[in-house]
Amino acid sequence: MRAALWLISLFALAAAAAWLAGNNQGTVTLFLTPYRIDLSLNLVLLVLGLVVLVVVLAQQALSALLSLPQQARRWRMQQKERATHAALLESISQFMAGRFLRARKAAQMALEKEALLRDAGLELDHAVSLRTVAHIMVAESAHALQDRDLRQGHGQSALEAARSGPSAERQTLTEGAQLRAARWLLDDRDAAGSLELLQSLPPATARRMVAMRLQLKAARLAGQPAQALDTALLLAKHRAFTPATANSLVRSLILEWLSHTHDADGVQRLWLGLSAAQREMPDLAAEAAWRLLAVGGSAVMARQWLQPVWGALQSLSSSWTPDQLARMVQALDAALADAQTSDARQWLARVEAAQLAHPQDARWQYLAGMLCLRHQLWGKAQGLLSQAVKGLQAPVLQRSAWCALAELAEQRQEPAAATAAWKQAALVAQP
Repeated sequence: MRAALWLISLFALAAAAAWLAGNNQGTVTLFLTPYRIDLSLNLVLLVLGLVVLVVVLAQQALSALLSLPQQARRWRMQQKERATHAALLESISQFMAGRFLRARKAAQMALEKEALLRDAGLELDHAVSLRTVAHIMVAESAHALQDRDLRQGHGQSALEAARSGPSAERQTLTEGAQLRAARWLLDDRDAAGSLELLQSLPPATARRMVAMRLQLKAARLAGQPAQALDTALLLAKHRAFTPATANSLVRSLILEWLSHTHDADGVQRLWLGLSAAQREMPDLAAEAAWRLLAVGGSAVMARQWLQPVWGALQSLSSSWTPDQLARMVQALDAALADAQTSDARQWLARVEAAQLAHPQDARWQYLAGMLCLRHQLWGKAQGLLSQAVKGLQAPVLQRSAWCALAELAEQRQEPAAATAAWKQAALVAQP
């Protein structure tokens, strides 16, 4: 359509020009003493138009000729800029391919070419970003090659380059360089340095997923389960993990925290800080009760913690591992060590009922046998423990059962049976 309109316009102009030239009878007279020259007005207009055209063309040609050096300089600068970007892209691609020496060399080449452009007076609009990323690529390659001095030097250079940029880029580049430095320290097993660097980040940056993941790993590596647990809960709240993974991670961190607690008050504070759902986790309740008793805490409180999960222990859910079940039985055994408490008979009745409901389960046989032993029901304890040692898989429970059988044999004044039981206890492998 546009071509048709242009063609119609050209025809109209040609027709108008022919009409005007054909009907124009004017003349132009030039008096050059002693001569007189008469020229057609159409010819004069045509000559003037040609003269103007020649002058314009000559001016453009002269301008193009004079601008050749500047265009040549601009072309050389563009080639250098393209070479700089190509070197940086090559560094990234070589790093992704695992060729760290080539990646480091390409990134250093990009820095050299950018410096040459700056020395030549050409400051790129994105020079700060290019320089920062190039320094980080050199540092990443050096980190992969275990060259810590080079990594630290270029990491610091990346931070300095990022801080010299405009406000629109400064924050993003600085935070990116700091997060990479925190990751490098974490890979070096320097958890304290990584945590210190992460804590120096702005609050908004510290709440990002990548920062919280690094903080979680650093806290676990530094042996700070409390901080790791807080971070894991935040990550789970923001759905950084699947529900199953989040539950498993939180459970493992709570267990780790318990293992680092060495006083009864600390265990109680930890337990009170847990949510209702976490307190109902059987393995957490068992570990907390066992830890409370191990540091000299109250057995009454331990039984209170175990009471809500008693039903889960009786159901023997398939999701429980043998180690978790053994730990629960071990915690109950320790919490019910005193047969003189007011609720001792109630617990004995509960355990016996559970053992009758699961007559073939060695764990229930063991727990019922130990309680019968403490309540001086010697014959019943002998029978239950003799059956339990045949099916127990947990070395701790198996050794405890053999020791109890040895004590019973000594009470019956059967030294041969006692010696055999003590020998069997000694032969049980360490867990």
